[in-house]
Amino acid sequence: MELGLQIPDFTWPNGAAALGPELAAVARTADQAGFGYVAVMDHFFQIRGVGPAEHDMLEAYTTLGFLAAHTERAKLLTVITGVHYRHPGLLAKAMTTLDVLSGGRAMIGLGAGWNEEESRGLGFPFPPVAERFERLEETLQYLLQMWSDNDGPFNGQHYQAERLMNVPQALSKPHPPIMVGGGGEKKTLRLVAKYAQACNVFNTPDLEHKLDVLKQHCENEGRDYDDITKTVYHLIDTGENGEKTSELIDELGRLHGLGFSAAIGMVPQVPRLDVLERIGSDVIPVTAAF
Repeated sequence: MELGLQIPDFTWPNGAAALGPELAAVARTADQAGFGYVAVMDHFFQIRGVGPAEHDMLEAYTTLGFLAAHTERAKLLTVITGVHYRHPGLLAKAMTTLDVLSGGRAMIGLGAGWNEEESRGLGFPFPPVAERFERLEETLQYLLQMWSDNDGPFNGQHYQAERLMNVPQALSKPHPPIMVGGGGEKKTLRLVAKYAQACNVFNTPDLEHKLDVLKQHCENEGRDYDDITKTVYHLIDTGENGEKTSELIDELGRLHGLGFSAAIGMVPQVPRLDVLERIGSDVIPVTAAF
């Protein structure tokens, strides 16, 4: 089972002036420690549950490009991009650029989005939830066409384009893996089954049920359930001095037993590099053997 580091908070003790070198050190340490994924949120304001809206927040795709230069092996992604933040043509070009410059390590995390506060604050459109799901499916179709040999027009309900040319093409084949995030049973998990190579759901008591729903959607879509990488959002917490390491390993073992092959989440106390190193020495070798 792989672990993924998601970095959701950039309000670090030494302030913005030190953020570049400190973030580079975190990325290098996580990469060398064996984390299979390095991810950021895709938000413009900090979100509730992490901190006040006024806390520091970096733009996701600029940050991923920076992280690409300071890592060598980990997949790079957002967990999760709201579909309404970027036109799909811009999103496809950003992802392709990241994939090319990282040597084929880009992975897109996409969802319907939810944070109305930042959208209203910066003047982004925030369509009703039903329309956001329509845009999500259309964006998935648009991305797949841009990552194919078909550079013809695209005529959707919400997006129209004359020529989906994408040069250079992504290095990842057949295209950068697509993760659809969220556990919605009627729409989100159906889109996973129809379009995605991975899902990401929160570690909630109904996890097993969510996987059963996904399996049914796969049957309906004629998709092999085992072809989808199941990832779960879970706090990667070994405690202040490693006292929670066994508890974390046990929970990761339980999640693996349910069918998850990766756990992605924040690590408390980042940017403390020793915490990442401890996970690399005490957790990742154990979970890799699951």
